[in-house]
Amino acid sequence: MFLEKIAETNPELLETATQLHQAGMILPDTYVIDMDMLLENAKKILNEAKKQNIHLYFMLKQLGRNPYIAKKLVELGYDGAVVVDFKEAQVMMKHDIPISNVGHLVQPPKAMLQALVNYHCTYFTVFSLEKIKDINECAKKAGIVQKLLIKVVGENDMIYSGQTAGFHLNELDELIKEVKALDHVKIRGVTSFPCFLYDEKEESIHPTPNFETLYKAKEILSSHGIEIENINAPSTTSVETLKQMGPYHVTSGEPGHGLSGTTPLHAYRACDEKPCVVYVSEISHNFEGNAYCYGGGFYRRSHVKHALVGTKYTQMKEVEVTPPTLESIDYYFGLNEICNVNDTVLMAFRFQIFVTRSNVCLIEGIHQGSPKIVGMYTSQGEVL
Repeated sequence: MFLEKIAETNPELLETATQLHQAGMILPDTYVIDMDMLLENAKKILNEAKKQNIHLYFMLKQLGRNPYIAKKLVELGYDGAVVVDFKEAQVMMKHDIPISNVGHLVQPPKAMLQALVNYHCTYFTVFSLEKIKDINECAKKAGIVQKLLIKVVGENDMIYSGQTAGFHLNELDELIKEVKALDHVKIRGVTSFPCFLYDEKEESIHPTPNFETLYKAKEILSSHGIEIENINAPSTTSVETLKQMGPYHVTSGEPGHGLSGTTPLHAYRACDEKPCVVYVSEISHNFEGNAYCYGGGFYRRSHVKHALVGTKYTQMKEVEVTPPTLESIDYYFGLNEICNVNDTVLMAFRFQIFVTRSNVCLIEGIHQGSPKIVGMYTSQGEVL
């Protein structure tokens, strides 16, 4: 999906990844990340956010919950992390990374709530009254008042399978009464997902019905005297999206794929951010006219189509990829022609590293001609 764009804008990454694999320094099923380019992307996004007066919470599930990247983003000036689930929260807490938003998309379990409250997460996203009451008790023990973001749902909103949750707008009046009776939590914002999406026909980013729901919810909450300080509008946050957010007075966004230049928009248009992640594999064997390379990093929405195969980047051939069927384990990717066993395979597709069994290799110095591996990690952010 992104192979052509990387070849256009960052061929040095492809060349470096090939050299490292051929030298035996990285194994197949490894995502190689160009840290220099990633941080350039991050700076551009942060600069635009400052222009629009929008706070940024970085989302690193896509990049394998990586603590090294998290620390670099905090150093740049990002507020902190938004953790997609409680396991990601554990990684960030282990490495002393500020957590700006916890609970969206996955609410933390009861056994972790006290630790998260004690860690002083800025906001908890909530979508059940029971969880709000549990947070209130934890905040009482900690002697603080915890700020909440209410996840809201409108009649025509999009909810992805596996993410079903939220308070319907007609439930908010009763919810407000319940929350106002609690002394150690305060509603301070609203959120939903996805609030922006890429339109393939128009090749541009547009607000979704969820985005409109945020403002309807804000009006209801404000009518009850609740001060709304945060309108959180995640999905495809990049320079392009931030420019659209600004006029609506959105207060926080959550860049994830924007940081790596791999939102759907980046595959089809020249954007401020450049793709900086490549998947590296190796030809394992040939069978009945097709080659097969090691898998492990496949994501069902990857849209993978092509790969480069060879031992030197400038001499690689492009071949078509046949990914495993969705009901199958991705032991291998199929390639549509015979290839040399042990050759390097490069792919660049839509990824979610945290749901794979891949390794993550961070490289600095690619564009200075002196690439250096600065870290090797599991897909869950553990150092190898």
